[in-house]
Amino acid sequence: MSHTRTQVFAHLDVPNASLYRRIMNVFMANKRRFVVHLRPEDVAEALRGDGGEPVVQEQVDSALDSLDKWDNLRADPDTGRVTTVEDFYRARYLYQLSREGEAAERALEVFEQELGRRGELQAVALEDIRVRLHALSALKAPPDPAVVHNLLLEIMSRLDSLAANASAFIGGLQRTIDLQDIEEEAFLAYKDRLIAYLERFVSELVVKSFDISDKIQKLTTVEALLRLAAEREAADAAPDEEDPVGLKLVEWRNRWSGLRSWFVGDRARPCQADLLRTRARQAIPDLLATISVLQERRAGRSDRSADFRALARWFAECPTEEDAHRLWRAAFGLASARHLTVEAGEPDGAPSATSWLEGPRAEISVRLRATGSYSRRGAPSKVVNRSKQREELAAFVAAEREQTELARKRLATGRPVLLSELGDLDPMEFRLFLRLLGDGLAAGPGEVTARTSDGSLEVRLRPVDGYAEIRTEDGVLRGPDHELTIIDLSVVPYGG
Repeated sequence: MSHTRTQVFAHLDVPNASLYRRIMNVFMANKRRFVVHLRPEDVAEALRGDGGEPVVQEQVDSALDSLDKWDNLRADPDTGRVTTVEDFYRARYLYQLSREGEAAERALEVFEQELGRRGELQAVALEDIRVRLHALSALKAPPDPAVVHNLLLEIMSRLDSLAANASAFIGGLQRTIDLQDIEEEAFLAYKDRLIAYLERFVSELVVKSFDISDKIQKLTTVEALLRLAAEREAADAAPDEEDPVGLKLVEWRNRWSGLRSWFVGDRARPCQADLLRTRARQAIPDLLATISVLQERRAGRSDRSADFRALARWFAECPTEEDAHRLWRAAFGLASARHLTVEAGEPDGAPSATSWLEGPRAEISVRLRATGSYSRRGAPSKVVNRSKQREELAAFVAAEREQTELARKRLATGRPVLLSELGDLDPMEFRLFLRLLGDGLAAGPGEVTARTSDGSLEVRLRPVDGYAEIRTEDGVLRGPDHELTIIDLSVVPYGG
């Protein structure tokens, strides 16, 4: 970008930046009232009424001259009030916003609005998108291009608003959880409303995002509808523009791709709606944890980090090293160990006044170091005979191993079988089945092959059409049907 385009922002980083901003705000306010030209005295009068610091006419004249040099304003000779020859030769100007200056002001307005955006979770936007998708899919052939274009514009506009506000809200919510942009009293005052707000949005998102995803996937005339919108927009394109329909169609395809990625996902790539729902749901326990921490602080419970910070401050305020040593002994209960004795028979060989750093090494028993005495007090413990418990445990392990082997023989046949054809499973068979199914599904979508962690079984999964029901004593497991093959590698060699 050339310097002539960026110099319109030069007034933001100069000593009198506040005065320049006030003057540009005066011109923008008059622009909204369709007032184009302003005289210097008009600007000075407006500044005296904006509540800012008082300024004199000379300051305003100098600032207007600088803004004219930076191309924020355009100065035109003011010949409307010339009555004498002296007035004609005196420099008088009318000022108006330049094209570059107006663009810079509008950019600054957007910048300040985005910084001040609080953000919100727009459940209403979800309903608007759902209703307009329903209207789009219900259009009769041939559809009206104006109706199609307006519906698509409204859908994309609501999606843009939903995405921008959700991003701003989640960012602000994290700062709220960290207590960065809010006082503790204010946080505790509105915590219940915030949690209820999150719960309501999550429930709306679960229901409406599923409906939106279903309508997007069932809409089969997407390409034709996008082309109608592109052709309607291309009708107003400039004459020298090459292939306006193709350019507009690419733009609409990208917008529709963004809409689809927001609401339609799979196991490998979850959609943005699912990610937003997960983050909003996670925020609820995070808020409760923050509330718990605040309640603990108010109840006066000890905070070790706060205690150590206070102790560090006390050490920093100690006037002498002797005072610091006394504080250390008082805080940590440390004193000279003259009462310590060693075990009988250990050589001493050093006077009592010898420093611990210079004295000989003394071996201290583990019991003395842990308990302060050489032997355990009281009667010795009786030895418990646990042979009966060991026999019961061995019998339980053997029975469990036998049940596991029976389950392996039934499931690990090496032949493909549909999940819907497995029939009823006993608890041990169902437990083994769940572990094997989890290993297979964890390998990814589509047709997969995986091994158990011990390498004894190989699982092969291939998705098929339909749903499967597996009945057990604890209930019924339902899900998409798969062709399952379990091979016992301890019996069949690898590659056999």
